Amino acid sequence: MPSNVVDDSNITAMVVGATGATGHHVVQMLLDKGHSVRVIVRSKSKMMGMLKSDEASYKDNLMVVEAPLLELTDEQLKEHAKDCQVIISCLGHNLSVQGLWGHPRRLVADSVKRLTDAMPKDCKFILMNSDGVAHPDGKTDPDRPLTERTVLFMLRYMVPPHADNEAAALYLYEQREKIPWCIVRPTDLVDGDVKEYELYDSPPGSLFGSGSVTKASVAAFMTELATDAETWDKYKHKMPVLHNTVTAAAAAKGDAEDDENVETLT
Repeated sequence: MPSNVVDDSNITAMVVGATGATGHHVVQMLLDKGHSVRVIVRSKSKMMGMLKSDEASYKDNLMVVEAPLLELTDEQLKEHAKDCQVIISCLGHNLSVQGLWGHPRRLVADSVKRLTDAMPKDCKFILMNSDGVAHPDGKTDPDRPLTERTVLFMLRYMVPPHADNEAAALYLYEQREKIPWCIVRPTDLVDGDVKEYELYDSPPGSLFGSGSVTKASVAAFMTELATDAETWDKYKHKMPVLHNTVTAAAAAKGDAEDDENVETLT
């Protein structure tokens, strides 16, 4: 799998959203490769409970900051981001009443802005987003059918997390001259191990049930982005969409003649 590709030198990475369903895979994969990882989490015990080994096993390669991210001062964020080569955000809203409609409603967008302001020059920023978020350039993604556009319009104004994800993507896009970033757009997330996956420039199928991808597969790609220079150069300032191979084939059915938009990774 592509997650086995690593640069010669180890990196220091910060991961936020590290106790999430995808974020903890990213932390584990980076640690397994011998990289140094800093995480900002609300619960240190929850973080450690998600990893294969106890804290002592990782020696100096793991630093856990226990604090709500947005409650840290700018100076504290700069100190934690100091010497990092990459920041990976897997932040998202909990699927609960409080998580969907409570505060902070701009968790992702506000975190992206503050983290990119705090990170060192030339530090890479990788954001996990959603394939329901269109590329802000208005050209990369084809126009969706009227039904799908109507659903997305309603989500934008009725479900704050969708608008938050759009705002985060737009901010990075507008800052592309200053910030080196990649926005990863997985399709429907499911549990499971890392599986063969495909990368598209834009969503290949319908907004409704067009495919799925395991959270571990998303983490594997994000880890590769963080650690492999060639992969980073290829996807810098892009918004690749991830599907596991079997579901991607179904989603792309009928578009076989136009296959230059897809790359299979094994």
